[in-house]
Amino acid sequence: MPNTSPFVVDAEWLKGQLGRPGLSVVDASWYLPAQGRKARAEYDAAHIPGAVFFDQDLVVDPAAELPHTFPPAGEFARHVGSMGISADDTIVVYDGPGMFSAPRAWWMFRTMGAPEVFILDGGFDGWKAAGMPVTAEATKIASCVFHTDFDPKRVVLIDEMRDIVDSGSAQVADARPAGRFAGTDPEPRAGVRSGHMPGAKSVPATSLSENGRLLPVEALKERLEGAGLDLSKPVVTSCGSGVTAAVIMLALQSIGHGANRLYDGSWTEWGGRKDTPVATGKD
Repeated sequence: MPNTSPFVVDAEWLKGQLGRPGLSVVDASWYLPAQGRKARAEYDAAHIPGAVFFDQDLVVDPAAELPHTFPPAGEFARHVGSMGISADDTIVVYDGPGMFSAPRAWWMFRTMGAPEVFILDGGFDGWKAAGMPVTAEATKIASCVFHTDFDPKRVVLIDEMRDIVDSGSAQVADARPAGRFAGTDPEPRAGVRSGHMPGAKSVPATSLSENGRLLPVEALKERLEGAGLDLSKPVVTSCGSGVTAAVIMLALQSIGHGANRLYDGSWTEWGGRKDTPVATGKD
């Protein structure tokens, strides 16, 4: 097994590809309020030449009440087509710190049928630290048609999630920080209970990378198994609102695990309801 994820590219490789026809570079930065960073403002101030901004709060289902709900195929196609992204492009996604919100966009593009989607290791912070080119110039965009091939099997909705938790038919991997999983730290969203789904395993998204770079494949396998996951069985990932759950998806797919899906409503939905069971503690 190669020691590097097949879904990650480094700064030197991307620098050599800039300006090539058929390459789409996407800034998918998104931050929690506590991080004190503004994704769009940072993009406007400086971004990788040719990059377009993917707004994680905008590319959603407009009819949903929950944040970051997976959009219908037509809605997704409308947004990314207006960004000039084709499903046939080589798509490279990045975020600010690396391996935080970019995996969410990576997962969305792949779920919508784009076959060549990668993540920039180290993020934009690492790109700048390496002395790579940046610009504040607005990217010239030629709109196009993004032909979707949506795979609904990659997304889990609330009714099925209830069955999974009740039956144990799949393992649940929770990407939130350990304190929120255990119920010792409050949730950032009002009205959402603390704790986790009964039987879930704590796999903090931050445990799968170092300095914004995804861990080597063997280390990913060790972290996932160390969290209590049986990698021969199906896994459903969850987090606060569906963003960092995709970091676990990236780790699982990087080690060749195929039976993995993402719970769309994540903890905002589960913990925000009064009729769903909640456990506390480390296990």
